[in-house]
Amino acid sequence: MDIKVLQKKIRQLLKERNAILLVHNYQRPEIQDIADLTGDSLGLSIEAAKTQAEIIVFCGVHFMAETASILCPDKVVLLPVISAGCPMADMITAQSLAKKKKELPGVPVVSYVNSSASVKAESDICCTSANAIQVVNSLAPYDTILMTPDKNLAQYAQRYTDKRIVYWEGFCPYHDILTAEQVRKVKQEHPQALFLAHPECRPGVIDLADEVKSTSGMLDYARKAKNREYIIGTETGIIHTLKTQNPDKVFIPADENMICIDMKKTQLPDIVNALVNLSPVIKVAEDIRVQAKGAVERMLLVPRD
Repeated sequence: MDIKVLQKKIRQLLKERNAILLVHNYQRPEIQDIADLTGDSLGLSIEAAKTQAEIIVFCGVHFMAETASILCPDKVVLLPVISAGCPMADMITAQSLAKKKKELPGVPVVSYVNSSASVKAESDICCTSANAIQVVNSLAPYDTILMTPDKNLAQYAQRYTDKRIVYWEGFCPYHDILTAEQVRKVKQEHPQALFLAHPECRPGVIDLADEVKSTSGMLDYARKAKNREYIIGTETGIIHTLKTQNPDKVFIPADENMICIDMKKTQLPDIVNALVNLSPVIKVAEDIRVQAKGAVERMLLVPRD
């Protein structure tokens, strides 16, 4: 079926179902173009909780739909492709975290929102790539913390705190693939471009960045900055949004191989099927939801710079 026809059908079904379409910045362009809201996983879930929609269609990966379920327990949350997961989130389980906590008694746990609901429930507080530093530094009087599951985000936060961060050995394979050597190569090819790196990148890549930003931070920076060219050190899906919002600017992927396979699983027919069948539904068990929500809410109370 034609893309335009499918897009129109989805918008019609959304209206009939009193549903809202949330689309992560890394999704396919034709899906981003018909979203009610685009953004990062937590920001989308927070906005969804404010709407009157009865159904949330989350075009992202499994932990993102879980986060929507955590914050919007009264709404039906659909994940169009149930197999869309996150390799980094899969690198830690609630059971393995509970075991680690016994080895570090009294040490608070900060978990990246890129984690399962059950891992969030085992954590003291969550963080995003935009506020990890503030969250870490808010944990007075602790001088040691455990940060999961992304070692690169933890090492980035370590640069801006006097606390000792013990980190989980997890990582995003699509950000971790970017090397300092590759960045230097692209910077040589585009000497006028600013390099924007995501905190999930390796420390050596962070060292070369002009700015380190979350996905929402990159979008905001590109809108406001006067520079014309930017090298983007994150999943390539965001470049569609960057170009749409800034048609007069140039955006170059730091590495064209930074493509999340799971983020690209969702296609327009999957969204149609989800809305027609009201499936697959993502629902977090209430005991886990309440504990995980506490970790998210404690994060939201941390002042932002």
